[in-house]
Amino acid sequence: MTAQGKALWTSSAIAEAVKGQASADFEVSGVAFDSREIGPGDLFFALKGEQSDGHLYVDDIYAAGGAGAVVSQPVDGPHILVSDTTKALNDLAVASRARGDAKIIGVTGSVGKTGTKEALFAALNRASMGKSHRSVKSYNNHVGVPLSLSRMPAGCQYGIFEMGMNHAGELAQLTRLVRPDVAIITAIAPAHIGHFPSVEAIADAKAEIFQGLTHEGTAIIPFDSPYYERLRKAASRCTKNIVTFGFDEQADVRAVDIVPAQGGGSLVTAHLRDDGEGDRSLCFTVAEPGKHWVSNALAIMAAVRAVGGDLAAAGLALADLQGLDGRGRRHQIDLKNGGQATLVDESYNANPVSMKATLGQLANENCDGKKIVLLGAMGELGDKAQHYHEALADDIIASGARTIVLVGDEMAYTSTRLAKIIAEKLDHTPKISHVAGSSEALAEVAGEISDEDILLIKGSNYLGLAKVVSALVGGEY
Repeated sequence: MTAQGKALWTSSAIAEAVKGQASADFEVSGVAFDSREIGPGDLFFALKGEQSDGHLYVDDIYAAGGAGAVVSQPVDGPHILVSDTTKALNDLAVASRARGDAKIIGVTGSVGKTGTKEALFAALNRASMGKSHRSVKSYNNHVGVPLSLSRMPAGCQYGIFEMGMNHAGELAQLTRLVRPDVAIITAIAPAHIGHFPSVEAIADAKAEIFQGLTHEGTAIIPFDSPYYERLRKAASRCTKNIVTFGFDEQADVRAVDIVPAQGGGSLVTAHLRDDGEGDRSLCFTVAEPGKHWVSNALAIMAAVRAVGGDLAAAGLALADLQGLDGRGRRHQIDLKNGGQATLVDESYNANPVSMKATLGQLANENCDGKKIVLLGAMGELGDKAQHYHEALADDIIASGARTIVLVGDEMAYTSTRLAKIIAEKLDHTPKISHVAGSSEALAEVAGEISDEDILLIKGSNYLGLAKVVSALVGGEY
């Protein structure tokens, strides 16, 4: 059952939505396409992919307590028979979007979209008393988005959906499923630049999110972005309601004052330009540290206002935020040689802008020990990989790191550039090592951590640096 105590879907409603045939009457409380995630009462979509076929796991989902399955061939157990299970998942998503009157917010951007999505959910859920819904994890692609929509209860007041892409045209498809009332672009950066001819092309692809906006929908865009005019032009083709956020005086939602908050984070005074009810000033705390999180918070406040949410409650929620696994969560780790160190887990992803922001935050950290960075290569940069990995060296030096562990082939460019900077400019010599993978990285960094040190771990997900985090946090090193 859902939080409201009603079935998420009945078999008859599912069959009607997907134009399928139900073998029996049943109710479901959840939806999944990964058989390993099936719990009691869930609906399983047996999707067929290039490497796997969900129909092979139907028996497993019934054994796990699954209530039913959507299949393209008859099976033993409650099911709904369709001709194409992937199309059926999209059809159920469309039906879910249409059956309620929730205000829907779509979030995209090269950096910050998952954190913004989670923070926006917290901001709206606080006042709606549990009647908000969001996509979980990073379910932001052609399968994750319809799954997240299908999981939205009919009685929700707000739905927040993350949408990602690494090729042109992908967001256009996703946003037409979501049909957001509000669409946010957090920032534009050279993430996935290997798939695009330019960062301008990335901005154009991100701006596809506006194509799904509902009538009178609102586009929220970063005023400080170098691609602001490009984004605004794209948004204006889809809506007349455009709200900007940032640090410039001309931004509609802007930070007037930022001071360090006790215990970390930032105390922000924001000005919200007249939206028909007069200008407003708002003072709130952002628990997560860094200027990039202040920017995210401004976008969140713009969205909360656009859907008629409670700004005061949103401010309280931002003050209570905790970092996400792989995206800024802080751990105090007990060291085998005694004492404790702080581990900042940014292991989920990395691109040139997020690397710069995170290393910039490390530079501002107060640390009684030494600063250590374990940095993995940045993926999908194409022929720009050498340029961006070389440029990373300057940010590493500026961070104040005294021990530097680099992981992955492309980090050879960073290592060479670091050596040159150290020889030419520094009066001290940080310890630098370059290793192939996560196992070697763990062995290298484990012997370097001392009491009161701070360790930043960040890199592209394919390198598996989350394993290093788990080992250090669990004392398995």
